Amino acid sequence: MNAIIDFRSDTVTRPNAAMRAAMAAAEVGDDVWGDDPTVIRLQQICAERAGFEAGLFLPSGTQSNLCALLAHCQRGDEYIVGQLAHTYKYEGGGAAVLGSIQPQPIENAADGTIPLEKISAAVKPVDDHFARTKLFTLENTIGGKVLPREYVPAAQKLARSHGLAVHLDGARIANAAVAMGVSLKEACVGFDSVSICLSKGLGAPAGSVLVGDKHFLQSARRWRKMLGGGMRQAGIIAAAGIYALEHQFDRLADDHANAHALAEGLRGISELGNVSQATNMVFVEVPPAHIAPLQGHLSAAGILCAIGPTTRLVLHLDVDRAGATKFVSECKDCFAGKVRLPSAPMAAATGYAATATGGSK
Repeated sequence: MNAIIDFRSDTVTRPNAAMRAAMAAAEVGDDVWGDDPTVIRLQQICAERAGFEAGLFLPSGTQSNLCALLAHCQRGDEYIVGQLAHTYKYEGGGAAVLGSIQPQPIENAADGTIPLEKISAAVKPVDDHFARTKLFTLENTIGGKVLPREYVPAAQKLARSHGLAVHLDGARIANAAVAMGVSLKEACVGFDSVSICLSKGLGAPAGSVLVGDKHFLQSARRWRKMLGGGMRQAGIIAAAGIYALEHQFDRLADDHANAHALAEGLRGISELGNVSQATNMVFVEVPPAHIAPLQGHLSAAGILCAIGPTTRLVLHLDVDRAGATKFVSECKDCFAGKVRLPSAPMAAATGYAATATGGSK
């Protein structure tokens, strides 16, 4: 475990020696020409595991989702999305700005679902006065929560009854699959397209794979080029994704267990408010008077996080059970009045941590 323990996100994971070796040994070509063998293999692996015809490797989850929206919709079309969904709230309004696609956001229920009756009410009639409702989108996990298993097929069926395609932002679909005890294919069944992120809990340094049928991905590939996502010898990065899928998928259960242990420890601290945990995320309410002192103390202890009224703590492969235990211990020390003085590197680092958006990825 690193000297600095980073709870800000599972995006901060770093490739281990075996992953770096796989990257160094990767056979490469030119992916814009479609002849990078390692990229081709990664796309095939993701497509097969998720139960789709084909895959497309992209630099980021944001671009993967955007290419999906642009491939499903045309200018003047609309997609139905949750208010808390990353595609709506945290991706810069790309679909509207770059695709002239209108989002129709609906407030998420407490469990992360979008109420079925609100979906039906949001679908526009066929009339020149309205945007054309073409796509329904979900996110799993959302805020760390796994969508209820019975909800997903019901929402898909409802969307299709209105003639809508269905896209899944599966940034953490691997976490959802592991939490449910199902295969990636089972977790992705019923969707027309899924964006699978490799750079969060799976631990690759970059990249997402968009899966769907070949016709859909032909359109998405063209959008990828227009958006500047065409890479050349991308097999070096793709090799990390292959390693992550083959060696670091099932271990996501360790992150979930460590998050549970962290939550249990924090529930024993009376100075903190409500604590909740879902998959690899812990959310804890921190009273305003404690925010600055706790942020400073944890920073001095070598712990990176963004303390706020509702603090999100994310477990990943670079934070083990000892790291979770240390977090709880340092919180107790802080409230017991044991003051730490911040080191210069950590003081600089917490400038970012204190302003990071807790709900973002």
